[in-house]
Amino acid sequence: MAKNMKIIAVSSVVLFILFSTGYIIFPLDFFLTMAITCGTIAYHFCIRLLVGFIVDRIMHNKADYHKPFYRVGKAENNLYKLLKVKKWKNRMPTYSPDTFSPEKHTWSEIAEATCQSEIVHEINVVLSFLPLAAVHLFGSFLVFLLTSIGAAAFDLMFVIMQRYNRQRIIKIADKEKARD
Repeated sequence: MAKNMKIIAVSSVVLFILFSTGYIIFPLDFFLTMAITCGTIAYHFCIRLLVGFIVDRIMHNKADYHKPFYRVGKAENNLYKLLKVKKWKNRMPTYSPDTFSPEKHTWSEIAEATCQSEIVHEINVVLSFLPLAAVHLFGSFLVFLLTSIGAAAFDLMFVIMQRYNRQRIIKIADKEKARD
């Protein structure tokens, strides 16, 4: 998945430049529409890669997963049942599967990694709405709003998945620590 994200990010930046140049030379609506589309895609992919990179440099997959912020409450668990997270969580892509591998990491390390992943996706949810600032330049409020909501919803699914999984991972990690 990491490779695909980088390919899409670079490709969409290149296409954005090409269509923007096309619009400057031949001011046709087609070039503008394609430039906006590719620019929006480039933004959403590049910002996710950048946020992941920055948070990784700050946290290094280290977090105190027992802090209240990372705890899941009863109401949240009820929401996860309503959303049927258990049914779809294993179908979600993983940027770096090795990070969550019990063969390569302790359960405590995996729990810490879920905390970092949650933070990355929460930041991305907020940054998904930044393209709305471009509405005053290009119009098309509904297009920018819908792409922002879609991107935010996609990241929110990962936040939910990390929080859902972490409570189970913590139980295993605590048992693992107690044995040692």
